[in-house]
Amino acid sequence: MEAPAISLESIEQQLAEIKDQLNALSKATAENKLSMIVFSGDMDRVLASFVIATGAAAMGMDVVMFFTFWGTPVLRDQAKKVRGKDLMGKMFGTMLPKGTAAVKLSKMNMAGMGTAMMKSLMKKKNIASIEQMLELAEELGVKIIICEMSMDLMGFKREEMIDYSYLEYGGVAKFVEEAQRSKVQLFI
Repeated sequence: MEAPAISLESIEQQLAEIKDQLNALSKATAENKLSMIVFSGDMDRVLASFVIATGAAAMGMDVVMFFTFWGTPVLRDQAKKVRGKDLMGKMFGTMLPKGTAAVKLSKMNMAGMGTAMMKSLMKKKNIASIEQMLELAEELGVKIIICEMSMDLMGFKREEMIDYSYLEYGGVAKFVEEAQRSKVQLFI
């Protein structure tokens, strides 16, 4: 018995199916990327976030940091004044730290003494401050996304955020888009 002839049309269809499968696989393959949610605005956690982010970037990884909820105030610029906030925006603006220099330790803060001691010890031991880590992150091309929902909830405006070359604004969908293609995802 003779094998049925394979038509050119059949081969083309099979090749098209193989190409579709390869395209799907290439989209599903994780990139050499770290995606991190920075939820906390505590000094020790923010510092750890930047240490990990800059370390990963120095190792050649693409890095995305998504600042949301209590992490958002860390990225407010101390020098910028913003007008036109509603009452709740003014209250959040007053109660929450403004910028990297105003963050406090999560443990042993002791009315600010613990934070001051930690900053002094870091300086003495030549450990980079959060401000220095933020500068390094920018030099290394670390992308920062600030959660627009958190900004809206707390009454923050874009005009009061830091100047940073790789700063974007977005929501959870933007972060998930980055994270789904990442080899590593972290929540700090």
